[in-house]
Amino acid sequence: MRQPTPAQTIGPFYGHALPFAGGEAMAPPGHPGTLTLHGHVYDGDGEPVTDALLEFWQPGPDGSRTGKPGSLARNGVDFTGFGRVPTDGSGHWTLRTLAPGGVPYLCVAVFARGLPNHLFTRVYLAEAPDPLLDSLEPELRRTLVAAPDPAVRGHRFDIHLQGPHETVFLEFH
Repeated sequence: MRQPTPAQTIGPFYGHALPFAGGEAMAPPGHPGTLTLHGHVYDGDGEPVTDALLEFWQPGPDGSRTGKPGSLARNGVDFTGFGRVPTDGSGHWTLRTLAPGGVPYLCVAVFARGLPNHLFTRVYLAEAPDPLLDSLEPELRRTLVAAPDPAVRGHRFDIHLQGPHETVFLEFH
């Protein structure tokens, strides 16, 4: 007998309509400071979510938050501070970016089937003094810190929508 899908499933989710060419390439091609951030999105049963969409935004390496006009376009030179990445058939995603300046994290919005509202979280590239990280118990803090992954010259960050490894999500009022 088939088991019901996890509770967050209300779909359908039309994630295929939102990605754009180069959305995963926030860093200009060939930039020496490029780092790769990748991971998986998992549902409440620990199964990969194959049709999630992640949006990233961050300050530039110099800490600027102004971005560039037309952040959905890539001109091969400018860093726009915005990226949009779908998960693939195994729930995996990859983003190429530059380390943010002024803050130790990237902001993330998660869109996935079963989520009537998108979720917000952060990806910290390392443990660092930070009011949010400092306010969390160690087991919750670890859900926001990416693990170094020398194989990709970057970091791995998995997002768990529910369950014992659930990522800390943020609420804004």
